[in-house]
Amino acid sequence: MVVVVSRSRLTGLSVDGAAFHALDVLASAASIELLRRRIGSSRVAEDPASARRLAALCAGLPLAVCVAAARVATRPRQSIAVLAGTMAATRDRLETFCVEGDQVITSALDASYRALPLDVARVHRLLGTLPVGVLGTEAAAAACDVSPHDMRRLLDELVEHSLVEEAGHHPAVGARFRQHDLIRAHATGRAEREETAESMTEATRRLVDWYLATATEARVLLSPSHRRLRRDYAFPVAARGFESEASALEWMNAEGPSLMELTRYCSEQGWYAPCWQLVDSMQPWFLRSRPYDLWIEAHVLGLAAAKQTGHVQAANRMLTTGASGLYNAGRLAESQEWFTQALEDARARCDRRAEAQALHGLGQTHRLAGELRRAAELFAAALSMRSAIGYRRGAALSRLCLGDVALAAGHAETARSYLSHARAELQAVGDAYDAARALAFLGCAHAHSTCRSYGTAVRLLRKAFEEFRAVGSVHWQARVLEMLGLAAIEQGDTETARGHFEESLSLYRPLSPQDAERLKGRLRSLSSGQDGE
Repeated sequence: MVVVVSRSRLTGLSVDGAAFHALDVLASAASIELLRRRIGSSRVAEDPASARRLAALCAGLPLAVCVAAARVATRPRQSIAVLAGTMAATRDRLETFCVEGDQVITSALDASYRALPLDVARVHRLLGTLPVGVLGTEAAAAACDVSPHDMRRLLDELVEHSLVEEAGHHPAVGARFRQHDLIRAHATGRAEREETAESMTEATRRLVDWYLATATEARVLLSPSHRRLRRDYAFPVAARGFESEASALEWMNAEGPSLMELTRYCSEQGWYAPCWQLVDSMQPWFLRSRPYDLWIEAHVLGLAAAKQTGHVQAANRMLTTGASGLYNAGRLAESQEWFTQALEDARARCDRRAEAQALHGLGQTHRLAGELRRAAELFAAALSMRSAIGYRRGAALSRLCLGDVALAAGHAETARSYLSHARAELQAVGDAYDAARALAFLGCAHAHSTCRSYGTAVRLLRKAFEEFRAVGSVHWQARVLEMLGLAAIEQGDTETARGHFEESLSLYRPLSPQDAERLKGRLRSLSSGQDGE
């Protein structure tokens, strides 16, 4: 048997029956074990924290670990902490992997780089300059201004030379790729020597434009009746399309971290228009998937960016959609402050639609604070204004919230009237997500109505659950299961309630620690013989 290890794939050996085994980077424990074998167990045991830090700086690359170990081994009086500190402080980390004047890692990567065709080498360089670490083929193609078909070939070449690694396959994105940290550093260094500042900036802006265009396509599909704000593209890009709301949301869930990386980057670079526009395009993701910390962070950046551009409608939207994130995260006082700013701005500009939106949002903050009478007044004012200007969907949402308030106040029959009307209107305007919300509250209203129609309540809640599954809202699936559990408690069926709460908790746990804690409390209450409220 012959074992061959190579940075290149050596695909041709398959003709002779070779079996291939891809070697990943070393895990942290394996990197530390390699250090221990090279420099001795005692030195690692003296400062295990620095050994872990050194291993992390080597990013799991065996050659890097060996070079770092050689430097430690030849300096017996120098602590591991000193080398780790030097590596961390050096701007070009590759420079620290030097043995007897030879930059070992750089030399090895240069050898692979010199074997690349020119177009492949260019992609290697540009990928190293992008602010997103993991990319799909379409995004990489947009950044490098080539077709997705050509990019698949170029990425395959880089994979063959182990200069790009496959980062798995996502149903909504397709194949994804990333550069190892040290390879990324090499690519960046090459780009700084061989690319112009303009070409590197253009690649990043093309990437931003592609993500913005694609996220905007998803937003239009997920929120078709929302008022659309302008988009400013520096380059013509072909956004990807989506077959359904579920596929659009699935893409946003997959690419949310990259969209946030680009939002931060645009803010840092002073690219203010695409910064707030990225935030605006992500609104359906924030609303349906509820990543509260990211929701708030994005809107702080987006609001500042909108103000920098002088786009008053954008600034107002950042205030209202950002305030929604704040009240969903339980930060009610801050949310009221943001909505109040939006209300004052809208009134100053005589923008009645924006004014109604701010009134509606203030109603939500009072609803969540338990101030039901004030919440009802604000929702009623928003409903009146939205009806007067012919904003059908907005009026339906205000009716939905009036139904929720009536339900919380114990007026189930009034709630059913509001919610039935809201459900019909939202279905008529094609808002499947909010129509499902109205149906869920309607199910709760039936559970609490004078006739206590438990069977109808369960049927409506189960239908709402299926509708939320169809639009991809995991948060609301969890909430409907919680509602089913509460309805079961009303019937004295604690075992059914327990099953619903446990299923709800399993959905909430990766999404919202705050909601998960509430469900844990409900389960504890059941175990102690209380009613779960």
